[in-house]
Amino acid sequence: MFEVSVVANFSAAHNLKGYQGKCEALHGHNWKVEVSLGSNRLDKIGMTEDFKIVKEKLEGILNLFDHKYLNVLSYFKKTNPTSENIAKLIYQKMKEKIDKKNLKVLFVRVWETENSCATYHE
Repeated sequence: MFEVSVVANFSAAHNLKGYQGKCEALHGHNWKVEVSLGSNRLDKIGMTEDFKIVKEKLEGILNLFDHKYLNVLSYFKKTNPTSENIAKLIYQKMKEKIDKKNLKVLFVRVWETENSCATYHE
């Protein structure tokens, strides 16, 4: 299997519902997001997918979150805006944007800090 990954960033605020500690209060992060796509075949020029296209799709999704208060977005009104749930939502949205049969989203990894990340994959 071939795999390509891109990384992009967004800044947003959130607070964790039901959490007892500092993260219960409103605070923000500069999240880093990695998306990895895989395929068993390369296209006619030898690529899994053009990095530029993958990054454009990812950045389109991240624009929904950038400089927002995540808790008020419709998805997070019922779901706690943890890094795990952010990764899952980005995965689902990225999967909707992949229109090639031989290409699939392998995982989405979301870093809340330089040393802490959450990953979602099916």
